[in-house]
Formats: sequence, C-alpha cells, structure tokens
Amino acid sequence: MLSTLVQRLAPSATLAMSQKSAELKAQGVDVINLSVGEPDFNTPDHIKEAAKKAVDENYSRYSPVAGYPALRQAVVDKLKNENGLDYTPEQIVCSNGAKQCVCNAVMALVSPGEEVIIPAPYWVSYPQMVLMADGKPVFVEAGIEQDFKITPAQLEEAITARTKAIILCSPSNPTGAVYSQEELEALAEVLRRHEHVYVISDEIYEHINYVGCHASIARCEGMYDRTIVINGVSKAYAMTGWRIGFCAAPLALAKACSKLQGQYTSGPCSVSQVAATVAFAGPQECVEEMRQAFARRKDLIVRLAREIPGLEVNEPHGAFYLFPKCSSFFGKSNGEYVINNSTDFALYLLEVGHVATVGGDAFGSPECFRMSYATSDENIVEAMERIKQALAQLS
Repeated sequence: MLSTLVQRLAPSATLAMSQKSAELKAQGVDVINLSVGEPDFNTPDHIKEAAKKAVDENYSRYSPVAGYPALRQAVVDKLKNENGLDYTPEQIVCSNGAKQCVCNAVMALVSPGEEVIIPAPYWVSYPQMVLMADGKPVFVEAGIEQDFKITPAQLEEAITARTKAIILCSPSNPTGAVYSQEELEALAEVLRRHEHVYVISDEIYEHINYVGCHASIARCEGMYDRTIVINGVSKAYAMTGWRIGFCAAPLALAKACSKLQGQYTSGPCSVSQVAATVAFAGPQECVEEMRQAFARRKDLIVRLAREIPGLEVNEPHGAFYLFPKCSSFFGKSNGEYVINNSTDFALYLLEVGHVATVGGDAFGSPECFRMSYATSDENIVEAMERIKQALAQLS
C-alpha cells in the first residue's frame, strides 16, 4: 500500500525519543529531556514585537516562494557583514527551517544513483534525504579519537566519479565538533582536485561557537561556486518553532531550490519572515548572551560526564551537544535490562534513570550517545547524577 520511498525511510530517532519522554511524563514520571536539540530560551522580545506588528499590518498572504525581498536582503547583509561572503538576493532562498533547505539542496543536486559523502557521526536526517533523492549515502567515519572530524585523506579516498556532493555540518550536530578555517582549507584542497563535487554546508549552529570566529568552506579558494550555505534563525535566536531557514547558493542552484519549493510548500510563514528579518537586522546582544549560557553549560556537563566511570568524553567546541563514548557498558546488565548497543543504552537511561538521550546508532556512531545541554544548569546537574547512579547499577 505504501510507497517504496516511505518504506525505505527510517523515522527520526531524536523525535522518537522525545515522544517516549513525553509519554513517560504524561504518566507522571519526572523525566529530564536531553534528547531534543532546542534552545530552552524564549525568542527575544524585539523579535516577538516585530511579529505582533506584522500581524497587525496584515502580513497574512502568500509571500514570494523564495521569501520576502526584505528578508533576503537581510540575509545578504548578514552574510557580507558576518561571514565575508557576497551574494545577491536572487541567490537566497528562504524555507520552512534549515531542514527544508538541506532537503531542497539535496533534491536539486542529486540524481538517482549518485553518491553523497556524509561524515559520521551525522545528523539523523542527512542520509534519509539522500535516499529520498534516490542517491547513495557514503559514510566516512570520524571517531572520538579524531574529535569527530574527517581528514583530507579520508575525503580523498571517499570521492569517486559518482560523487555529487558532501554534506558538512560545523559546528556539528551531534558532536559539537567545529572545523577551523585551516581544516576547511585542507578539505577544500582535496575538493579543488574534484570539480564535480559540491558542498552542502550546514551552518545552523554558527553562533554557538566556543573557539572563536565561525569558518565557512564557501570562503575557501574555488569553493564559492560549488557550495550551498545553509543557515537560519532556529538556534542562534531561539526561534525553532518559527520555521525559517535559508540557503545561499550559486544562482542556478538557488533557482532550482526555489523551483522545487514552489511545488511542495511555496514560501514560508509570512509573519515568521518578518520576525526573522528583524532577528538578522536588529540588535545581536541576545545571541551572545545565549552563547555564553551555552558555554557555561558545556563546561558543566563535560565536567560532570568525566566524573562518570566508563564514559569517554571529548571537549565539544560548538553547538549544544555532548557525544560521549559509552561502548564500555555494552554487554552489561542490571539483572533486568541488558545493554547490547547504544539504543539499549539510551532506553536504559530513560526507563531507569528517567533521563532522555539519543543512542548513537541513529547518528552513524553506535559506540556513542547524544545529550543536549540546551537546558538549565539545575537540569544538567540532576540529569548527570541520575545517569551516574543508573550506570553504577550495571555489571
């Protein structure tokens, strides 16, 4: 009855774990949810006020498919001022979140049978999007020992005549890894030898960075015309539910993304676009305040996780995720639960420790699990104590 496309897709593991957490909470269980990548801050007041004004001014009709001109110009200005990248408004397509932007880019680029390189660990939806385009995901593994970042040699080895693109995410979901400008230059040196390969650069966590300035591969020599930059307002401005992302791309690719979007969603929410315009063009102090809070929470969760015997923990440099290695617990049991893999591990933490996390299987790294520290210091302290006590029961 169902299409072969739907049958070959996997459900989102992060959303599934969040749902399980919600079900336990509905039963009266006190669950701390570290499974979902969503800032716990409220959208800044000046952005909300702009949205209220937009409602009063009757921004209630269809927008252009690629977004209002004012929003696209605000994106152009942001890319110029913050990233040193020159685009025209015609090269910008605004969509229903950065997630749709990534999918638009994949669908615009990839033909059946073509390969897309995806560094692992990866965000859960990347491979599924490639499968939707009838493409072939090619995974390049980068473990905790190399800070979850692929090397130029690994990239070179993965490229074939069938390779169409690579998806880069920096700062990374799920690991918090951040590629420096020098590291991106080294990857670009490889890509310059393979002119048929494009880059989909997911930079949605740009402003949640603890090691200095954000670096984009689009700035590397020869890469501007082969890179689709993806970003949005969800993470930096605590606007996940507003659903506004954008892609900045070579004109032909931008037109292709707009063509696709015109057939299945049209332009994103009109009121959200007005709010996003003010987010990009308005005061930016709120972004730094949230970044500082995330930095403090990162230090806290790293310290507490390193106090738990059996976990191997690296230092994330961006985003709001910790991705510890938990494979030392595989094969252990508390007499009722047996931990065979990271999915079992996450379910055990949920059902015994009442802390929701996500197993690394979903991210292409079955030896790890993901925790989001986009929550209060108090929740982090309590969650890590619960995890410590739950894991102490295993032998």
